[in-house]
Amino acid sequence: MKITMIHGQNHKGSTYHIGRLLADKLASEDEITEFFLPRDLNHFCMGCYQCIEDGTKCPYYTEKQIITDAMEKADMLIFTTPNYCMGPSASMKAFLDLMFTYWMPHCPREWMFTKKAAVISTAAGAGAKHAIKNVKKSLFYWGVPYIKSYGINVQASNWAGVKEDKKIKIDKDMNKLARRFAHIERPRVCIKTKLVFFIMAKMHKAGGDTSPVERQYWEERGWLNKERPWKKR
Repeated sequence: MKITMIHGQNHKGSTYHIGRLLADKLASEDEITEFFLPRDLNHFCMGCYQCIEDGTKCPYYTEKQIITDAMEKADMLIFTTPNYCMGPSASMKAFLDLMFTYWMPHCPREWMFTKKAAVISTAAGAGAKHAIKNVKKSLFYWGVPYIKSYGINVQASNWAGVKEDKKIKIDKDMNKLARRFAHIERPRVCIKTKLVFFIMAKMHKAGGDTSPVERQYWEERGWLNKERPWKKR
């Protein structure tokens, strides 16, 4: 199984280690590709809308494309972000902002509708669920059909400080999560995703686009009629 990991931090803390635990149970080292934010994409979206007209016009296209190419080739995506003030890290949020054209209201990518994804977060206290929620929302609107999450209070500021009994629990939890992902070969798109996609198609038919380019994008793929990205083989 090919896995692409997007880490919302440069350092290898508790969240990173849990993400690697999961990845290592599912794939060999040479099947895992990792990116660290902000190291591998240190930019904020400027709201210039150049990507709506042409994705290659994004000022950060080259750096972003390296990551999205790896995501496209992967069978599974793993996002890790520690809780920062009851939300994901700024670098993770910046990455999600730079991916906004992948949302179903805009120009979703067909390959997203075949992916499996995990979102992992830790906190010294409370807040891991809040960090996860933001990332899961983006993944859903990208069209990812199978998303699981894991958040835990580690009661420590780094992995070395996590108590041994908690590490044992985390390892058991990752075993369970890995079995769930290994069991799913090709995830099915749920009714909620299909409904949102249908609503977006109606919107584009009615001319409710950010740009004419979006309608053309949907029209070329037959999505304004009966074609659907999850039916592609």
